[in-house]
Amino acid sequence: MNRTVVIGASPNPGRYSYIATERLKEYGEEVFPIGIRDGHIGGDKIITTRPLLENIDTVTLYVGPRNQSSWFDYILQLAPKRVIFNPGTENEELYRILEENGIKYEIACTLVLLSTGSYSAA
Repeated sequence: MNRTVVIGASPNPGRYSYIATERLKEYGEEVFPIGIRDGHIGGDKIITTRPLLENIDTVTLYVGPRNQSSWFDYILQLAPKRVIFNPGTENEELYRILEENGIKYEIACTLVLLSTGSYSAA
């Protein structure tokens, strides 16, 4: 089972981060929804801290570039195999930081990757 961290998780069922968290679980991923607001996605509580997690395969971003810098160190601490930049999260500065730390990244949509069977590229 692969482990995915969803950064920018929202308790709003209409948000893509909520939908992606649900679909990732259906896909068989172990998912850690991390956000800034308390709430739940399905039966899972949104994590509002930045826990040290190990063996992370993917971080999928749902935080816009303007608010990402506070997440840079945390993403590096997670040491994921890859980071997915969902539409609207693209960030040249973070691409460079990831490259310098040997972390792969994709500019893609997690929901599309899941629906086409292409998600397990980590």
